[in-house]
Amino acid sequence: MGQPESRERGTAEQSGLPPGQRLQRGWPVTHYGPVPKFKPDRWEFRVFGATADGDKHCWNHQEFSALPFSSVEADLHCVTKFSMLGAEWGGILARKIVELAPPAPQVTHVMVWAEYGFSSNLRLADFTSDRTLFATHKDGELLTAEHGFPLRLVVPHLYAWKGPKWVRGIEYMTADRRGFWEERGYHNIGDPWSEQRYSYQEEPGDGPEL
Repeated sequence: MGQPESRERGTAEQSGLPPGQRLQRGWPVTHYGPVPKFKPDRWEFRVFGATADGDKHCWNHQEFSALPFSSVEADLHCVTKFSMLGAEWGGILARKIVELAPPAPQVTHVMVWAEYGFSSNLRLADFTSDRTLFATHKDGELLTAEHGFPLRLVVPHLYAWKGPKWVRGIEYMTADRRGFWEERGYHNIGDPWSEQRYSYQEEPGDGPEL
């Protein structure tokens, strides 16, 4: 990756823990399924679905690594109730991908796709937040395979399951659709400050229309 072109600091939410969370020293490994083996010659990042030009956009690993590098200082809040505060994440801002591969005007949501068909849905506004980042580094070091190398999404203002490990692409959507954990009972939005952990807590409008 290149040298950082920007560093964006977290907001006042970093001064405390969301309700129900405990401070975590270190970074536990949590994921579902096996750790995929990275094959750089076969790796590709795709943007597809309702793109503005109707085309699919792709970057190989070398091309993606050459995109502008940014750093964001942000917390990570796991739905299992631990919070890791003040980490420095380095990588490609999500809004840079949106700039390079714009969505169609009617797009409202994004599905983030990862290895083994894992997925997580996000509102477009959450995805384009100025602190949402496709992370390759944490605290100046490359991510380990267990923590998502070569690429994981970090969405600081949502629970960590909304930021999958081993990301391979995004799908622009004109209507909401639940991702992997959302289909299995997790909240469709996942705001830790409102303790939006489970689907039974959803209010009208929080989830896809039936």
